[in-house]
Amino acid sequence: MLCSDTLGTLSEYLDGELDEQFCAEIERHMAECGNCRIMVDTLRKTVSLYRVYGHEDVPADAKERLYAVLKLEA
Repeated sequence: MLCSDTLGTLSEYLDGELDEQFCAEIERHMAECGNCRIMVDTLRKTVSLYRVYGHEDVPADAKERLYAVLKLEA
């Protein structure tokens, strides 16, 4: 399994939506790949923090500045 094979499935993996065999393949890969292990741990922590603390709206002025820096349209 390649790192690129796991990237598109990490959310489903963490949500328990993948079949057991594919989960086992991902876990074997993570046992050997520190980068993917860090990616999964970071995503797991991010989801956990979001569930605990919820979502806050970004103040309009901060959003405008962010969009300007990223060269995005509001």
